[in-house]
Amino acid sequence: MAKQLETDVVVVAAGLSGLAAAISAAENGASVIALEKASNTGGAANMGMGPCAAGSPVQKASMIEVTPGELFRRHMFYTHYQVDPRLVRAYYFKSGDTIQWLMDMGVKFNSVRPAFRARERTRAYADGEYTWHVVQPEDGSEPGPRAATTMTKRMTERAQALGVEFMFETPGKELITNDEGAVVGVKAVDKNGEEVDITSKAVIVATGGFGANSKMIKDLIGFDWGKNLYSFAVPGMDGDGFNMCHKVGAGHTPVTMEMMYQLPDNMNHFYVEGGFRQPCYWCDRNGERFMPEDDIFNTTFVGNAINHLPGKVGFSIFDSKMLKHWKKDGPDIVSHVHPKDLYQGFEEQFARDEDTYLDGDGNHVIAKADTLEELAEKIGIDPEGLVKNVEEYNAMCAEGWDSLFEKEREFMMPLENGPFYACRQYVGAYGTLGGVLINQRMEVMTDEYKKIPGLYCVGTDACTIYGDSYNYSIPGNTMGFCLNSGRIAGENAAALSMESASDDEWD
Repeated sequence: MAKQLETDVVVVAAGLSGLAAAISAAENGASVIALEKASNTGGAANMGMGPCAAGSPVQKASMIEVTPGELFRRHMFYTHYQVDPRLVRAYYFKSGDTIQWLMDMGVKFNSVRPAFRARERTRAYADGEYTWHVVQPEDGSEPGPRAATTMTKRMTERAQALGVEFMFETPGKELITNDEGAVVGVKAVDKNGEEVDITSKAVIVATGGFGANSKMIKDLIGFDWGKNLYSFAVPGMDGDGFNMCHKVGAGHTPVTMEMMYQLPDNMNHFYVEGGFRQPCYWCDRNGERFMPEDDIFNTTFVGNAINHLPGKVGFSIFDSKMLKHWKKDGPDIVSHVHPKDLYQGFEEQFARDEDTYLDGDGNHVIAKADTLEELAEKIGIDPEGLVKNVEEYNAMCAEGWDSLFEKEREFMMPLENGPFYACRQYVGAYGTLGGVLINQRMEVMTDEYKKIPGLYCVGTDACTIYGDSYNYSIPGNTMGFCLNSGRIAGENAAALSMESASDDEWD
């Protein structure tokens, strides 16, 4: 017989959105049990750097004027109004206060940033907004990937102080419904294999999508992981909540991915991967350029472009003169993710990786050669096509004008001096987005837009606000949506539980 527990609110998963939901519900008077498949909190947020917000205290202190209304309009124009405006509005108008909410827990922010910037240029990330609230690591170091771990630690501490009961290594398996179709609890299995039935007034599903489930990615989105997709497959993101919600009648929404581009297993080849993210020469397997290379810092646009190239693969190429320039002057495009000194040790790291770094088909992912023809043979580009197109490109560089794509002149550097370096660039993604239909209160709805009483869904399981492409010009958006959707759901779930308690008293 299953172990029986009772609480006001059950939160299924304790990643960023689940933590926000648990804290919010507890702050509003509800008793909370948070289930978590892993042995710790934070989930994919522990890989990140910080959330998006508008009108925050940090922005105001830095004299950054970005209002929720401005972001709402920009976001809706970007998506061509193909997304729920009430949901988008609820998120942005909550976001500034959520930064203060986090600061009250002891979270410190290093700065507010755009996503990327070009060296010695005044414009910031192609008209990008300063919305990315980068967390200051608790050890005082410069923020980088995983900086947000400090934030999830402070949130976990706050949840525990409020009495949230965490059940680790205890994934939710099934939602419990009553005869009227309302969700009244969760079935789970603990780390000892014992079944646990938790009855509640409300359930908040926050399991983070299905980025680690290659079969669901293939069936629902069409990518073949390890062949034409190399996305972050965070352990535990298996689609549990997605499937649980649909099993009880949740409505369906289009499922997408936060498209970008990367090398296979790029976290283990950080210096090499980062070294190729520059406005050098980018082409398809026929040697033809496919976009102005000064746009490659918009990783969403590049991921979209690669997805439509032959074989869904692109190539980034530079020569020894460019490498010398970057070693001396720094990169042309400065990433807030990759190390600033990545070119100082680039050649040594490249030599270590060159003969061992292969993709899922056994092709060399990176290559070095003294001639373009030899480079093309090694990496999988048509040699004649590459030479022909590079000659045309070099002629444009000599003229100082990109007559094909109008790439900015300061980045028009010819490919002339061997050795030449190249890498394959594949479609990548941070995870899956959407699938479960919700309203602006984070209440789950059926395909007929009827609420399923007692059920809420937050974070990437329900994030349908980007349309067909993640809006990289408003950086920090996914973490921002996770935080604010969780916080909103927690408030509403707590209110529902209080109403239920009042009804019980009258009964």
